[in-house]
Amino acid sequence: MGKIIAGINMTLDGVCDHTKVDPDAQVHKHYEELLRQTDAILYGRITYQLMEFWKSLLESPSGNQSLDDFAVAIDGIPKIVFSRTLHDVDWKSAALAKRNLEEETRTLAEQPGKRILVGSRSLIIDLLRLNLIDEFQLMIHPVIAGEGMKLFENIRDRKLLKLTQVKVFDSGAVLHYYEPVKEPGDK
Repeated sequence: MGKIIAGINMTLDGVCDHTKVDPDAQVHKHYEELLRQTDAILYGRITYQLMEFWKSLLESPSGNQSLDDFAVAIDGIPKIVFSRTLHDVDWKSAALAKRNLEEETRTLAEQPGKRILVGSRSLIIDLLRLNLIDEFQLMIHPVIAGEGMKLFENIRDRKLLKLTQVKVFDSGAVLHYYEPVKEPGDK
């Protein structure tokens, strides 16, 4: 069985916006290693289009080892993109989802494998509501954004999580690992 992991960067005040955080080489290395242990990553259209930035570093490396290594890792992982507006994707390791999010995720989770990473805020919220996330990896950066889209702002039901691990980075970023706790009434 595959493990569904919701992994995302956010600020102290819960904002998920890549322009508000400044990941260092150590953070990039962590995500490079995570990607190498992952069978697929799920993206919504917006996040997928933001991640296409990494293709440019494959064609013209930056000279920054951690960025260039991450670009190679992200290029190699299969990406499944959920979109109502995209009709095709031009990244060779990406494909549009053929089923809805629940069906696609359940099918992937039933296959033997390592991990399925969920890298988009909207998909994390939808999969949380469906009780399909096995682990959260929330990278909290030492920044207060003050405004922006918060990861859990649209969650109205109580969701209990158990902290299983913490990893502190030299930059002050802290990675929190959580597992959802099943409560009465959860599917």
